[in-house]
Amino acid sequence: MKAVVFSLGCKVNAYEGQAIINLLERMGYEVSDKPEAADVYILNTCSVTAEADKKSRQAVERLKKFNRDAKILVLGCSSQNSPERYLCNDTVTAVSGVGGKIEAVKRFIDEISKKAERFYGTGLPGIYEDNLSPAATKTRGYIKIQDGCDNFCSYCRIPYLRGRSRSRKVDSIVREAQEVATHSKEIILTGINVSDYYSSGSGLTELVYALKDIPARKRLSSLECEVVDERLLVALKECGFCDHFHLSLQSGSDAVLKRMNRHYTVEEYLEKVELIYKHFPEAAITTDMIAGFPTETEEDHIIGMETARKAKFAAIHVFPYSEREGTTAAKLPQLEKAIRSHRAAQLIKLGTELKNNFIKKNIGRVAEVYAETEENGISEGFTTNYIKIYSPLKAGEMGKVKLVEPYLDGIKGELV
Repeated sequence: MKAVVFSLGCKVNAYEGQAIINLLERMGYEVSDKPEAADVYILNTCSVTAEADKKSRQAVERLKKFNRDAKILVLGCSSQNSPERYLCNDTVTAVSGVGGKIEAVKRFIDEISKKAERFYGTGLPGIYEDNLSPAATKTRGYIKIQDGCDNFCSYCRIPYLRGRSRSRKVDSIVREAQEVATHSKEIILTGINVSDYYSSGSGLTELVYALKDIPARKRLSSLECEVVDERLLVALKECGFCDHFHLSLQSGSDAVLKRMNRHYTVEEYLEKVELIYKHFPEAAITTDMIAGFPTETEEDHIIGMETARKAKFAAIHVFPYSEREGTTAAKLPQLEKAIRSHRAAQLIKLGTELKNNFIKKNIGRVAEVYAETEENGISEGFTTNYIKIYSPLKAGEMGKVKLVEPYLDGIKGELV
């Protein structure tokens, strides 16, 4: 039988989706992660924004078009947020949430041949669920180290959907990293809030040192600025971690940050940016910014743009503010969507300018590039500071490349 595991949203969802794929393959299924014809669909949903919820619901109909008789299990953040929106859809066979995804899939496979209840709802996990075994990848390998979040930002539903922060044990992470390094030259540590990693007396810095001897290039996914300090940066440099930092900002205005319930000021954030550049002079610092947060003034927006310039971001991921029912921010006076869109467009334009500046700054350098895909003799890969490089390297190779000139969304490189 053929199964499709289709994951939307974050890298954590992608990691969990790969674990489900591995499970189904061990159960004898032919499995794909692309929307295509199949007998069974596992839809791993996202609810980070209202648009993500909408896309998750639309994905049900999209998958069903391939096979009207297929069985569909919906799980993840969107179905945790609103299970009734999926249960009311007769084309959905069963619904689960965030907790116990592996158990939900096993139960689904066991029960699809008989009349069974449609809702596998569980409470949010109180401890880290260490039962995920993703399928091997030939390029970058993701390792989930943490789940949940304790930040309770005023615009976000994730702590209510994913639960409180909980971390994976160091030895479990190291074992998976050793395995991943046998087939991948790069490892990315991911989680819902990686900065909050803490297990049995070990924080993020201690985990970094525990991974020092893993024979692969290593990266961290998104960080909060509060966790950045001298100890962590020294550890990252000593242990072979890449000079790319996705440092969440969300707003460059102190007034807006306070209403967002973000626990730092612009000055504190920029101090951490300078600390990163001190230890990693060629670092790419990327970020997320929300445009048109409730009560954001034009002055707040302009101040935010200036903050982005001061930080010299290599890229900005821009999100127009999206109301999330049940959040504090949804109760504040809302800006017109036209204003949100206009400010988002300005931030996107600024992000393009800053990205181009960063690319130009790197022209002429010789950099280590990990080639991931290849077509017609040209590969696409990334430097340690996450610039996309088009070069003659073969897919799966890592080598030294001279960065010659801007090309498409990155830089054209020559072997050295």
